[in-house]
Amino acid sequence: MLPEHLPVLGEIVLRTAAIYMVVLLGVRLSGKREVGQMTPFDLTLLLLISNSVQNAMTGPDTSVTGGIAAALTLLLMNYLVAELSGTNRRFRKIIQGEPTLLVHDGQLLPAHLSKEHISMDELERALREHGINTYHDLALAVLEVDGSISCLKYDELSPGAHNHLVRRKYLQKH
Repeated sequence: MLPEHLPVLGEIVLRTAAIYMVVLLGVRLSGKREVGQMTPFDLTLLLLISNSVQNAMTGPDTSVTGGIAAALTLLLMNYLVAELSGTNRRFRKIIQGEPTLLVHDGQLLPAHLSKEHISMDELERALREHGINTYHDLALAVLEVDGSISCLKYDELSPGAHNHLVRRKYLQKH
């Protein structure tokens, strides 16, 4: 009985792997903030996507075996992507992205905020979470790959880094 199911299961594995890669690409292209901070809209979209691609993965096979093949393929694909991300820096950069500098030396980087779809309200909320009054007090604010915003005040810098920024500010003024 099992050998006659192998072509069907092979098709399910291929379909599932293709859907996994398309959804992974879609999540990656949606941006860091979308992944790191899910809103009710994002959760609804994720649930609808999962429901809509279910039939594309298993096709006409609604058997338990077909469902298991799809689930195992998803788990395997996720494991392989995680392993490759852990060992290959270039692949990790493609899959996870890179941190984005939002504030440097007390100055906003509007192009970076715009590119990442970060509003001033969101940045100010992150500053409040870090106990910071204004972005002028920041040496750096970085949108991390997980969607969180890291903030580093001047007094938290290592002595050498702080001196570099102070020298830079002095040179810019004179």
